[in-house]
Amino acid sequence: MAVSDSTDFNLDAAEVIQDAYERCGIQEVSGKDLRSAVRSMNLLMAEWANRGLNLWTVTLGTQSTTASDNDYALSTNVVDLLEVVLRDSNNIDTTLSRISRADYQMLPKKSSEGKSSQFYFERTTTPTLYLYPTPDVATYTIRYYYLKRLDDIDVPTDDPNVPFRFLPCLTAGMAYYLAMKKAPQMMPHLKQVYEEEFKRAMDEDRDRASFSAVPGRAYFNNY
Repeated sequence: MAVSDSTDFNLDAAEVIQDAYERCGIQEVSGKDLRSAVRSMNLLMAEWANRGLNLWTVTLGTQSTTASDNDYALSTNVVDLLEVVLRDSNNIDTTLSRISRADYQMLPKKSSEGKSSQFYFERTTTPTLYLYPTPDVATYTIRYYYLKRLDDIDVPTDDPNVPFRFLPCLTAGMAYYLAMKKAPQMMPHLKQVYEEEFKRAMDEDRDRASFSAVPGRAYFNNY
């Protein structure tokens, strides 16, 4: 049996929108409907960011420290931080512990200087990383893995820039979003399909690591 021997299947935004409208039972789409759907797709991408579905955008960022400076503005495309380490001049990394806003506010003297061991990340329109203690030298490098904001969809011919395995979730989500506007009677069914696809996508999006079990001391004491 012949096979295609190709692995480049993808959909642009217009094709995702067309399939989503078809799931709503709508065949004819106007230019106004298309523009509205592009807006809905960007809102769907924002929902994915809020629900944590974008591990494929994980990116490594770096930032040099400045002595006596504890706050560092990051790019506006930083959605969240995953891991942060402080690398010294000998290329030795120290993992920084993340603390909450409340814990950071409770620190009595934020200007205390030394080698940083903790960080607070302020997720605002201008993402800012705060270090504690404040770096005492300028020879450290902050290395951080972050979730990058998904690219906007500006025109229907844009590539949604999601891995092919998430296209079912994207299409199902678009069908549900468009049903809110055009086919409310289809919403319950399309929402169920979307949530099922979203769960599958979330399961696939998890970071994988090898698992190993180490018996505790009590186990060895029995032998």
